[in-house]
Amino acid sequence: MRVRKAVFPAAGWGTRFLPATKAQPKEMLPLVDKPVIQYAVEEAVASGIEQIIIITSGTKRAIEDHFDQSLELERLLEERGDIERLRQIRRISDLAQLAYVRQKEQLGLGHAVLMAKELVGHEPFAVILSDDVVVGEQPCIGQLIAAYHRTHASVVAVTAVPHEDTSRYGVIGGQLVDGDDHGGRLYRLDRLVEKPDPADAPSDLAIIGRYVLTPKIFDKLEQTARGAGGEIQLTDAIQALMAEQEVYGYAFDGRRYDAGTTMGWLKATVELALERPDLGEEFGTYLRSLEIR
Repeated sequence: MRVRKAVFPAAGWGTRFLPATKAQPKEMLPLVDKPVIQYAVEEAVASGIEQIIIITSGTKRAIEDHFDQSLELERLLEERGDIERLRQIRRISDLAQLAYVRQKEQLGLGHAVLMAKELVGHEPFAVILSDDVVVGEQPCIGQLIAAYHRTHASVVAVTAVPHEDTSRYGVIGGQLVDGDDHGGRLYRLDRLVEKPDPADAPSDLAIIGRYVLTPKIFDKLEQTARGAGGEIQLTDAIQALMAEQEVYGYAFDGRRYDAGTTMGWLKATVELALERPDLGEEFGTYLRSLEIR
């Protein structure tokens, strides 16, 4: 069965970016000249996703407005003859079929995914955390979808992190699949450990915000007790799923930026700007001119 739907949890408060996020969602913070969430939506669409399900809260109306039509703005750009910007604006509202679900209580990532159960139905689906911006020749979620079609099992994206940083992530334990078609990137998991002490981490492979999950995960989420911080943890539900179905980790090919932190957002902004044909040369010249102390 094809992976046609992607869930975007986007109901959090974004407290790391206060005061910038006091009146706007963190997902709408710009990376160069596009909001963070648009990069993730474009990644999903490039991977064949047809329906985007965004889990929002009452403070996230700006996300809905961004992906909606803006007839007044389109009319203004048309009158000015600014056809290129008009195309850009119209393309945003035509990216995919979008649906929104309100998460009335902030009960964690697992709860946010569970909110999409009725819209997802009985089919495999992707989960994308837009804070993780991944750049590469192939879309990250597309790589996971390809791994899903090979294994017919849930797949989580993993990347190597410094051993001392394992306490910040969910970390996998498992075995590399011999003779796979993925260039030594596919791991059959036997455990997941949420934010382990480095001394207890089963590996240096950390889960980042890309998943392809079978619909069985909804049953596990409904049975998952609240964990750390009183939240329903997606990692706990995936661990429970492993008792009934195989789960794989995929070491994706690409550069990942943690745009959910100030430093990660700054790095992404600078490096993405430098790669832009219309900005890179001038911006690079400017950066080289700075007297950095």
